[in-house]
Parts: sequence; C-alpha cells; structure tokens
Amino acid sequence: MSGAPARVLEALRHAGDRSCSGESLSAELGVSRAQVWKHVQALRGRGYGIQGERGGGYRLTAVPDRLYPEEIAHHLRTRWLGRTLHHFEDVDSTNRVALELARAGAASGTAVVAEGQSAGRGRLGRSFYSPPHVNLYTSIVLRPAVSTGEAPTLILASAVAVAEAVAAELDDPGRVEIKWPNDVLVDGRKTSGILMEMSAEATRVAFCVLGIGVNLNVDPASFPETFRDSATSVRAARRRPVARAAFAARLYGTLEDVLDVHARRGFAGLRPRFEARFRMGGRRVRVRQLDGSESAGVVRGVDGDGALLLGRPAGGIERVIAGDVTLARPGDET
Repeated sequence: MSGAPARVLEALRHAGDRSCSGESLSAELGVSRAQVWKHVQALRGRGYGIQGERGGGYRLTAVPDRLYPEEIAHHLRTRWLGRTLHHFEDVDSTNRVALELARAGAASGTAVVAEGQSAGRGRLGRSFYSPPHVNLYTSIVLRPAVSTGEAPTLILASAVAVAEAVAAELDDPGRVEIKWPNDVLVDGRKTSGILMEMSAEATRVAFCVLGIGVNLNVDPASFPETFRDSATSVRAARRRPVARAAFAARLYGTLEDVLDVHARRGFAGLRPRFEARFRMGGRRVRVRQLDGSESAGVVRGVDGDGALLLGRPAGGIERVIAGDVTLARPGDET
C-alpha cells in the first residue's frame, strides 16, 4: 500500500484515540472528502477497524494481524534491513522470490515476507510447513563481504538473531536454545528453522538469501504427525498470541545487529551470544551427513568456521561441516 491510503492510515495512527475529521484529512492529503472516504473504505477492506465519528470524522480502532509492509514499518527501527519489503498473501517459497530479486540486483537487506507458502523449503530438501496467517515466513537478500568458507557462520549468526528475538517474547528467556546449525528450540522443541542459499564468484560470496520461518501463533495440534511431538510455537510456549508484524520488526532489528557484528568481527564477535544459547556440549548425537553417511559421538563444541566438533567413540575429533543432527535424550552426557 502506498500513496494516499497509506497517508490516511498514518494520520489516523498518529491521532491515537482522537478522531480525524474528513475535512482535515482532505486538506492534508489534497484530495476531496469523497476520495478520503474511498481511501478509508480501502483500508477497511484490508482489515483495518476504522470507526466513523459523528460529524464526519474517523478513528482507527483496530489493525489487522497481517504482515503488511506498513505494519512492519510502523515497528521497524533498522537502518538497512527490511527497508525494502515485498509482501505476498501466498507464495510458493519466499526464498525463491528473494533469489530472483537478488539475481536482478536487489540491494542487501531487501526482504520478502508471505502470509503463507505453498512450497516452503527447509534444509536438506525438506518442506517447511507453512499454514497461512499464523506464522512468519521471510527471506532476506544479503551481499556480505565474506569468502565461501566463512559463509556457514552466517547461519549460526542468524540462529543467534532468531533465538534472541524469540527469547524476548517469553517470560523466561532461558527456555530458548540453538540446535546446530540452524534450529531454534523452546523447551527442547523446534520453533523455527533457517535456510541459506547463495551464489558465489570464485571463492567470494556474490549474494546469499537467508530464509527464516518461525512458528508464532500456529496450534501445535495442527502440525503434521511426523513432527508434532518435536515442534512447538511461541504462542503455545507463552500462552498468549504474538503480534506478528511487531515480531517481524524485532527480528529484522536483531538480525541487522548480528550481521553488523559479523561484518566487523566475524563469528568470533558473536561466539559469546551463540554459546549462551548452545547447549549441545557433552550431548551424544548422531549426524546424517549430506553424502548419506552417519557419524555418532559427543559434541565438543563448534569450530571457528561453524563446523560441529564431534568426539568419536574411538578417540579423536571429527569436524562436521553440514548434516542432520539427532540429539540423544537429556542426561546422555559425558
């Protein structure tokens, strides 16, 4: 939304509990009162509650639970991330759209957000469950000055941002942890995932697209049976709804901060924040790697380039660059 309807919305928002007369809106926008009425009707059609006041005034009484750019922008405090935002009611994959924008030259920080996805993508070729109007599905174009070898640490950095944004929604932030490399858990259950796709020139990253899905208000009982016991939502964890547009703005702000630190100091600058949420140390895990092979051992930490350090039963440390991790039950430590 842009132009006069957006200006009407801002005027109503600025007025708060006071009503705005049709005459004042007409003068401010330089349009007739009949046009003001049409713009108000257009806003009502988008889900905004606008009450007509006696004497021809208008008052904003409710905003829709939609990820409209104007709603996210109302909460946004970033300098460069999310300032250009493409909104879709439904799309196959926000990552697919963001990749097309990146190839066409979109600036770093350009974001795509959707109310729902018909073919959301997760890591290792999995699908990402994406019901409409309850969660956050977003992808961000990035143009980091990093080598391809450093790129995996961007996933860990992004996990820090998601974990901190989710933690800010809970009364007990300590319930949030990071499962290597890209899952954020609440009370041990997955609430979000991250998918990064990139294009490289020689050994440098030309651009990458960071896709983030966060289960905000979805009812866990509606999850597919295959992961119903292992996933949750922020609403279920805190027992009240999440304001999705405000959360999106919070996430963009936290992500911008994290990426700025990464640009200046690399993953080393974020390691304390990562380790504050990384609780896999000493846990027995099984890792299914990209080539189909499996490794088992005890987690000894994360290397400076983002690799998982796995202590092998026969001794020695194995570096795992990418794979699917299955955690042993709590208490299986050494």
